[in-house]
Amino acid sequence: MELKLSKPIVFFDLETTGINIASDRIVEISILKVYPNGTEESKTWLVNPIIEIPKEASDIHGITNEKVLNEPTFKELASQVSMMIEGCDLAGFNSNRFDIPLLAEEMLRSGVNFDMNDRNSIDVQVIFHKKEERTLSAGYKFYCEKDLKNAHSAEADTRATYEILKAQLDKYDDVENDVKFLDNFSTHIKRADFAGFILFDEDGDEMFSFGKYKGEKAVDVLTKDKGYFSWIQNADFPLYTKKVLAGIKERMHSNSPKSTLEDLKNKFNQKL
Repeated sequence: MELKLSKPIVFFDLETTGINIASDRIVEISILKVYPNGTEESKTWLVNPIIEIPKEASDIHGITNEKVLNEPTFKELASQVSMMIEGCDLAGFNSNRFDIPLLAEEMLRSGVNFDMNDRNSIDVQVIFHKKEERTLSAGYKFYCEKDLKNAHSAEADTRATYEILKAQLDKYDDVENDVKFLDNFSTHIKRADFAGFILFDEDGDEMFSFGKYKGEKAVDVLTKDKGYFSWIQNADFPLYTKKVLAGIKERMHSNSPKSTLEDLKNKFNQKL
């Protein structure tokens, strides 16, 4: 079954120096862009992370410090990656919890804007776990009846993820061939940020999921504790979390009666 698409969707996979979204770096990125007419475009880059690649990570994906020594940094690649994924939905394997958050960090760290506005995200692993509870290699064998060669190679994992999703659509009648449905189905918890520090509550409002204000609405916390915003901005939180919180604060300011009154006064004075 082919995907029903209204706009391109990008399947991608990252190999990294580790699993810390805030501090680890990309060492390989592979992108498979699928257009609504079924045309495919793919690109894979090795990336110099500038920091040391731990042996534990190299043992998994086979990418060593020597291998990426003369490769471009992500900052040098960021504009190309941004152009390739612009206007696209995103998909991957465990992508909602890891690949998308880490990609966002690398983009923002490189000075390239990144957000999920008007994007759907499909996490094939979530669909897999809801249905079968297996790993990527087992999933490839289960759905596609193939052995996954070169596992932990970003390109091989990306292609396998794409093929698994199509096979899942063939197998499950209740999994709709619709990107919006797949976005909802492959999401466990609706997060305002990628890392899950800010969630959406039952009213659709942002709330903190950690610390002394866990379960409280972000707007209430920022109103009563003026220093909490600055603390998060200066602490070791992911850049995208900080961006989301800054957006909430900016929205609060623009919607406040005081701000509105000041804007009216300014406009009146300008006319005078």
